[in-house]
Parts: sequence; C-alpha cells; structure tokens
Amino acid sequence: MQRVLSSHLVVQQRLTISWLQKVLDAGIPAVEIFCARQHIDYRDKGQIRELGHWFRDSDLKLHSMHSPMYSDEYWGRSGPDAVITITETTKAERIRMVDEIKRAIEIAESIPFQYLIQHIGVLHEEFSEFKVEAAFTALEQLSLFARQRGVNILLENIPNELSTAARLQHFLKVTHLDLNFVFDTGHAHLGDGIEREFEIMKDRIRSLHIHDNDGKQDKHLFPMVAEGGTIDWPRTMDLLRSRRDQYPLLLELKESPDFPNPIEIVRDVFHRLENACLEDA
Repeated sequence: MQRVLSSHLVVQQRLTISWLQKVLDAGIPAVEIFCARQHIDYRDKGQIRELGHWFRDSDLKLHSMHSPMYSDEYWGRSGPDAVITITETTKAERIRMVDEIKRAIEIAESIPFQYLIQHIGVLHEEFSEFKVEAAFTALEQLSLFARQRGVNILLENIPNELSTAARLQHFLKVTHLDLNFVFDTGHAHLGDGIEREFEIMKDRIRSLHIHDNDGKQDKHLFPMVAEGGTIDWPRTMDLLRSRRDQYPLLLELKESPDFPNPIEIVRDVFHRLENACLEDA
C-alpha cells in the first residue's frame, strides 16, 4: 500500500512548504491536508496560490483533503457558531456551512486531489431522521460541486449515532447516494470494533485513517510505538491487506511531546505496520 501522511499531525500549526518537503524527503509520496483555518486557510488565496505553485513543481501528491470541522481559526474555541456540520436542520444555517465546505473543495482548482473526507455530524451526535435528511440535501449539493472539480466525497466512520459503519450503509441505502468511505481504525476501535466495522464498510473503502487509542478516547496515537494504544495491529493489518488495492496506508496522528522528531517516528511506524503479521504476534 502507498504511504500517505495526514497533516493532522501538525494541524495546530500553519501548513508550510518546509513541512511538506520534510514529508517528501522521508520517502512519503503523498499527503492528506486537514482543512483547519489555523493550518490551511482555504479563504486565503495567497496561501493556496503559494502551495499550488509548490505542488506543481514537487513530486509530492495531494491524495485528499479533510473537510473543515470549524469555520474559525481556533479549532472551534470561538463558540458553537464555528461548528460546521452537514446535519444542521435549519436551512439557512446549513447553506452557510455547505458554502464553507465548498471553499475548501475549491482548493482542487489550484492543487488537484482525489478525495474530500466528510463527517456526517459531530462527536457523539444522536441519530435523527431529520438530520439524515439534512445530510442528504447537503451531500447532494457538495457531491455535484466536488465532481465538477475532479473530487469524490468519502464518508468517514466517526463516534456518533449517525456514522457507525451500519449507519453509513443505511444512509447510502435510503438516500441512493453513490458515495464511498474512508475507514478510520481508531474510531472503529471506539465503536463496534475494527473487524465488525471493516466487514460492513469494506466494499466501499477508498482510503484509511490509521491511528491508535485506548478504546475510550480518540487520542490519535502513533501505532505500535506510543504508550496507551490497545489496537491489535497484526490482526488489523492482516485485515487491511485483504483489500490493499482499494486504498493507501494513511496515518492520521496527533502531535506528541513524546516524539520531538515526528517524521522520523512516522517512518518507523510505516515500517512496523507494513511488517506486522499474525504469524509473528
């Protein structure tokens, strides 16, 4: 599987060409960029233009963009109005949020990418048929807007009642939307389990989010090297290899003071995951 690194690793910092070059120099050929305005301001045409020029001259590829979760530059700390969710049932508010996501998709006009990663709802959100209808309406608009720019939307399994593997399959069944999935190992571990959620989602998985946690909190730990992770990685990697041609091996990690040189640790994590197997467990 191709190695891809998410910029979630440095999401609290401004995304720089220097960091992207370090990723490429580490032998990682592609990235996923996390759309957070303190990191990459999709409203800042100057920043997007600068990154676009660099990507055109670089061998590093932009595999995917993660849709924005907040409209502010403070990771939502400016207040509840900063939250972006396509399950908003008030039409005017939902239109405002959809427009915000469209600004992020427009990055594809300067830096082509294949996938936009989209959540349905927010953490621990309860199920509601009204929210399903709102998400359907939003995704109809977003899918058309994205396809016109060569982008496909992937829905992610996240810890809420709208986005378990089973709920995502139900959502596609009732809406008839032809969308695919990104499979998040950490989120599945917090939910019904990696094997169960993978089995439900496997036919439509087109990308991955690989990270670890303790089964209780979404910590985005470095697999196989960070303390506190409880995912069975040999078993998980055997499972992921069963569909290896469908997706790259994409790490979505959180910066940690335990790893002052994270890119070096990322290389080690890739190596360990690629060589993890049940026979050696």
